Amino acid sequence: MKRQTLIIVIGFLCSMFAAATLQAQMTPEVEALQQRWAEVNYLLKGKSQVEAFNTLIEDARKVTDTNAENAEAWIWSGIIRSSYAGAKGGLGALSAAKAAKADLEKGMTLNADALEGSAYTSLGVLYLNVPGWPVGFGDEEKGVEYLKKGLELSPAGIDSNYFYAEYLFKEDAYAESARYLNRALNAPARPGRELADEGRHGEIEAMLQEIELKS
Repeated sequence: MKRQTLIIVIGFLCSMFAAATLQAQMTPEVEALQQRWAEVNYLLKGKSQVEAFNTLIEDARKVTDTNAENAEAWIWSGIIRSSYAGAKGGLGALSAAKAAKADLEKGMTLNADALEGSAYTSLGVLYLNVPGWPVGFGDEEKGVEYLKKGLELSPAGIDSNYFYAEYLFKEDAYAESARYLNRALNAPARPGRELADEGRHGEIEAMLQEIELKS
């Protein structure tokens, strides 16, 4: 199914995505971005959420300015910009999506495997939800390729499984989608990321209910 939709809520995204062992390697500044992202993404709505993400983008810029060689900083900056694009919506969010793509790619040049491959999963979601040429850079084939790479690097991860399940759901592959959703639901808890885990679990359960209604 081709996607020519405007940017949708990326959820962010985007989640993301660190196991406890990798999280311990992050700087306090990056951990603060991660925590604030969860608060804005799951506790705020509407205009207040858009404004908070806009402020968080500036906070992330300051972190990348002082941590220019830190892959996690760039990846989280990309996730935050992606989430802002999803919250803002419409073609007006396309510039934020392009900036998110650039930040994620920068993080990958520093360490493509950082945060259990979160950059791959985040880029996959972007490619699947941004309009294609000539409006944007959306590309379904690339999106699926990146999601699968994210799964390869984090086979038991809550986010890698959730976002691949979301893709399958939109393709009407409900049984297969449910299989990945259940993997996500049973993913190990992430210490320090209780709010993000709780929010993602809610999204997983909502999608499983939709699948049940369609079955």
